[in-house]
Amino acid sequence: MTLLLAVLLFAVAIPAVFSCGYLLLFTVLSAPNPVPPTSSKRLRFDVIVPAHNESAVIERTVASLLKLDWPRDRFRPIVVADNCSDDTAALARAAGATVLERFNTELRGKGYALDHAFSASRREGWADAVVIIDADAEVSPNTLEAFACRIERGAQAVQVHYGILNPMASWRTRLLTIAKASFHIVRSRARERLGLSCGIRGNGWCVTHRLLVEVPYKAFSLTEDLEYGITLGLAGHRVHYADEAHSDADMVTSSATAGKQRQRWEDGRFALIREKTGTVLKAAIARRSKVCLDLACDLLVLPLSYVALNAVALTVLAIVGLWLAPALGTVWLWLGLGCTVSIVLYVLRGWQLSGLGRQGLIDLARAPFFIAWKVVLMLRRRDSGWVRTDRETPP
Repeated sequence: MTLLLAVLLFAVAIPAVFSCGYLLLFTVLSAPNPVPPTSSKRLRFDVIVPAHNESAVIERTVASLLKLDWPRDRFRPIVVADNCSDDTAALARAAGATVLERFNTELRGKGYALDHAFSASRREGWADAVVIIDADAEVSPNTLEAFACRIERGAQAVQVHYGILNPMASWRTRLLTIAKASFHIVRSRARERLGLSCGIRGNGWCVTHRLLVEVPYKAFSLTEDLEYGITLGLAGHRVHYADEAHSDADMVTSSATAGKQRQRWEDGRFALIREKTGTVLKAAIARRSKVCLDLACDLLVLPLSYVALNAVALTVLAIVGLWLAPALGTVWLWLGLGCTVSIVLYVLRGWQLSGLGRQGLIDLARAPFFIAWKVVLMLRRRDSGWVRTDRETPP
């Protein structure tokens, strides 16, 4: 019985210690990084907004882009009206954007819309780089400056902070704001400090045409952003992190819509784990690449809810071990408690960086219910494939 428990504890402890140690390291290294010197403002950007039936929000997004602090003759807001059945295209044109309309009911999804826009931009040969902004997002005025000052110093791909536009809409959006601060700011700051790739997060990223020629965009999975970030890493390129700029998008508040969105994200992530982890690990070993090694670690560290459940399972099993064999259980209990403390520090750092203050700290008490909701959600049967997230009317 004791041997069986020891084997079980060892099996549970390996992923818990690995994941929590990884998160603790990034928490310790999450201080702000220096901002590069100001750019020459000579670069030209195509700012691309993939949109499918986004009439409720597209005017607001285009208006935000037109406020960018960059010479107006050196950037173009371009909306890709992808398989739209509403007036997204007309509204985007009236708001001041160039519009590309695409109709293909078989090849559907954000990845195909981006590939279409990238090809059009490359054929024209006007822009030095393309920027991707979600159709429900608002950007900080310094976004193009954040990209340009890094590109002029050798970067080929850059990601700004991807935040939440409506954090105070509900307790759910506040918890997600804390989660994004942990996942995006904490991890990305640490990766930038270590010379790693912060990856691509789907909204608020930029890549040069030079890099698109070298590493063509062919990412069409449910998590096309993560997929292309890994492709870049395998090609020897890292994505730089621009902490001083941000692109914030609306987060849904209803449980049903949030559930569909979460299922799609995590289904896509788990599919990517199965398909890419071995390839990235082999590349890390063969090339001695720290960028690929970290990309593999990032795939192996599951979403925080699962890491937390792993740490709880280790602690509970250690308590059982302490009762059956005190000498055995003590070591495992300390490991379980250490993992739990690491998660708490990681989450508290995310809360600190989220700017939610006292209300966000109070909402963290709901985290166990949020974890339970996610576990039940992932156990439900669902359809696979790309499905657009229903937008809520912005205030």
